[in-house]
Amino acid sequence: MAKSWTLYGSFFVFFTIIILNSLPLTQSEQSPSYMRFVFNATEFPPEDYYDYIVVGGGTAGCPLAATLSEKYRVLLLERGGVPYGRPNLMTQEGFLTVLTDVDEFESPAQAFTSEDGVPNARGRILGGSSAINAGFYSRADQDFYNRSRITWDLNVVNQSYEWVEKAIVFRPELKNWQSAVRDGLVEAGIDPFNGFSLDHVIGTKIGGSTFDSSGRRHSAADLLNFANPSNIQVAVYASVERILLAPSPDYSASKQTSIGVVYRDQSGRYHHAMVREKGEVLVSAGALGSPQLLLLSGIGSRPYLSTWGIPVAHHLPYVGQFLFDNPRNGISIVPPAPLEHSLIQVVGITNSGAYLEAASNVIPFASPVNSLFMRTSQSPVYLTVATLMEKIVGPVSSGSLRLGSTDVRMNPIVRFNYFSHRGDVERCVNGTRKIADVLRTRRMEIFKFDQWFGGRDFRYIGPALPVDESNDELMREFCHQTVNTIWHYHGGCVAGRVVDQNLRVIGIDGLRVVDGSIFRVSPGTNPQATLLMLGRYVGTVMLRERFG
Repeated sequence: MAKSWTLYGSFFVFFTIIILNSLPLTQSEQSPSYMRFVFNATEFPPEDYYDYIVVGGGTAGCPLAATLSEKYRVLLLERGGVPYGRPNLMTQEGFLTVLTDVDEFESPAQAFTSEDGVPNARGRILGGSSAINAGFYSRADQDFYNRSRITWDLNVVNQSYEWVEKAIVFRPELKNWQSAVRDGLVEAGIDPFNGFSLDHVIGTKIGGSTFDSSGRRHSAADLLNFANPSNIQVAVYASVERILLAPSPDYSASKQTSIGVVYRDQSGRYHHAMVREKGEVLVSAGALGSPQLLLLSGIGSRPYLSTWGIPVAHHLPYVGQFLFDNPRNGISIVPPAPLEHSLIQVVGITNSGAYLEAASNVIPFASPVNSLFMRTSQSPVYLTVATLMEKIVGPVSSGSLRLGSTDVRMNPIVRFNYFSHRGDVERCVNGTRKIADVLRTRRMEIFKFDQWFGGRDFRYIGPALPVDESNDELMREFCHQTVNTIWHYHGGCVAGRVVDQNLRVIGIDGLRVVDGSIFRVSPGTNPQATLLMLGRYVGTVMLRERFG
């Protein structure tokens, strides 16, 4: 499905479109208060006991741990380091550098390529993907709650969103490109214009951002500032290798109970973190990490685990199944005049199954290599590029995850099966046609060039939309050939198959999964807001459960 353009060009263009090369941090950065209880895993004892153990200090894991620490002793285990002191992580300008400057075991972003041939990335830093993403914040659509197979108390949901928003969400300031796209979306019929809103509403809106007015990033890690410092410890560079299980008491309907985890520090030493009576292990390792850890712990399909020689602790055949990624397609243009750097700030929410977003940036331009007719410049030449993209809702197409190694630090093998369901293709066609509508608006005229033989048109980088947009086959082919990711993959431990409506792993006591791996559908335009809410929400509900 993914042609050579998808394998290299589309990935490179999108990254360079929306990011300026890293610049040094120009403002002094004060150490966050959570650093008081963050330690390297090498400093922890070989064994210790906690009320709750949270595996994964990411978008959901940080607010979950912070909330539970209000009343109980909590250990948060993060496989990566801390974002504090890393200028590229803390600024918009460092986004490209973070996503491309990767290594096998320690970089904040861990790159992987699915079997579909589409490059992708996952967070490996305290704050998780919220520390490496584009910062867009928008609440879930109402249909998400109805389809999720999770029990929700919507009053607590709203309270949880508000808790997050007061701490790390800001109103972005629109400049040239984002303002033009906002006007173009409305002119193209994606109306009404709803102004600045954190809610999911049909039409065009300005969403929230986790970058403040100075361009500084705020991530899930900042929510640890609200933890009870006397009740929480955070271990970084801690790779959790296995969930420990024991037989359940006779009165329990489950045969197994989670009693702790085994994790390894940077020096290779092993540590046992154990739960006290009524304690739980909460897996928040992400849509790839959570199913991977369950499988490595012997929780999964019995025949599959046997092929790896992994002792089967609990047969749960759907671990790693129903894995989804929302495909992204779009176009990139060079404008006649320079544009400002901007990440995603405006979204067009259509009623035809697609969301439209945009970004702009200035990127370094390389001249042809060893040209005999061109003197190589010692000073970099910069090129302004703007992009307009669409993401489909859902999706319906699903794939799966399987182990690539018994080393938890290595990526699992994933396949998303983009556009294997015809309905997803049709939503992409609807979205790309809407992009064409936006490009035809009066507001977009200023981004065209005069042509040699009259007329005006855009200058594209990469594929343009088909000339005959009414041709369904050409539009479908465009979707298949330019498919890429927008990093909103989810599933693998979906509710109703792997976890129950309260996120407990089916058939095992004291074990829950709290992250995007439980989702069957991506919430709204961007999952970040919902994952941040989820961590706070589950922590709040768990506290209420224990206190009645």
